[in-house]
Amino acid sequence: MTKPVLQVALDLLELSRAVEIAEESIRGGVDWIEVGTPLIKSEGMNAVRTMRERFPQREIVADMKVVDTGALEVEMAAKSGASIVCVLADADDSVIAEAVRAARKYGVRLMADLINVQDPVVRARELEALGVDCINAHVGIDQQMTGRSSLDLLTRLSGEVRVPIAVAGGLDAERAAQAVAAGASIVIVGGSIVRSADVTASARRIRAAIDRPEIRPQATESPDDAIRRLLVQVSAPNVSDAMHRKGAMTGLVSICGPVRMVGRAVTVRTLAGDWAKPVEAIDAAGEGDVIVISSDGGTHVAPWGELATLSCRNRGIAGVVIDGAVRDVDDIRTIGLPVFARAAVPNAGEPKGHGEMNTEIVCCGQEVRPGDWIVADESGVVVVPRERAYEIAHRAVEVKKTEERIREEIRRGQTLSSVMDLLKWEKR
Repeated sequence: MTKPVLQVALDLLELSRAVEIAEESIRGGVDWIEVGTPLIKSEGMNAVRTMRERFPQREIVADMKVVDTGALEVEMAAKSGASIVCVLADADDSVIAEAVRAARKYGVRLMADLINVQDPVVRARELEALGVDCINAHVGIDQQMTGRSSLDLLTRLSGEVRVPIAVAGGLDAERAAQAVAAGASIVIVGGSIVRSADVTASARRIRAAIDRPEIRPQATESPDDAIRRLLVQVSAPNVSDAMHRKGAMTGLVSICGPVRMVGRAVTVRTLAGDWAKPVEAIDAAGEGDVIVISSDGGTHVAPWGELATLSCRNRGIAGVVIDGAVRDVDDIRTIGLPVFARAAVPNAGEPKGHGEMNTEIVCCGQEVRPGDWIVADESGVVVVPRERAYEIAHRAVEVKKTEERIREEIRRGQTLSSVMDLLKWEKR
């Protein structure tokens, strides 16, 4: 078997960062350097020229995503130093044909990206007939967030074309090994390398995995289990960033200090001091759920205290959020269950039974529905709509990865402003 190619996708905006990461990637065993579409849009063909100058012995892939003016864009990339140029598979046949002619003229190869193609097998055969050199089984990041898999696409293509097949989208070491076993000749990895604090070590792990692929059976996982597994890895700020700074409650503090909390919402609407429905919700909630209470009427009296918190802990409830006050703060801290509230007061009310459970509520400025996901830590509480939870959980993990790399660059002496090149991206 021919040794598989490892290609790193530099989907960054800053050329200086891309060069540094490329150097670290090569030390870890990367073969090909991809100048990603965002980098080309940010820096133009200078990004391709720079990579060719810095890495003259490497294949330089220009991810142009050509969809029109095929000959012109291939010529631009080839003259700038690219040895492989990416075209979109769903471009018109006339565009592909012109791109192929230009590629032959300038001695470069074409890689066709199957992202968003409705019938990838049929289109891959057509592209091969048109003269494309390589087919990329690519599932884009936005598609990955909703559960689509590049490995599934690769499996459909395996054996259908004679040209080499690349695979891209959401690959880590384990999935990269699976891709090689499924027939991929070229493994394209972005975030698992580029966003790592230790790029060289991450590349080395993937290199080892694809050179000696050991395929392990995949454990089945329910969507809820996957969402919880991902959300416990990230912070409330990560989740807020993944939602474009939406979903955060206001005015809450963590009663128990440094805690983490993830779970599905069991909602309660009550009046200030009426603790009947909040306490009844403990019996209605399941293990791992979060009780979210809207206490209309202010913070002068508490609908929650130590005994309710102890009951929650005994039932395995993940935590409590109260748009109102709590009491028995010292005892709640001893119990250690995550409780978030707007205030602490000694006054308790009466169990009058007003209100409702498992209905839509507004809690600290955010609409919460039964089954929405709640993520909380010392920074605050974020509500994730249940229908987007799988997507948001994946996006939050990507936010965390990005921060890990930026944090490492700051540790090396840069500032946040210089890493992000803020002056370049300020509004004009």
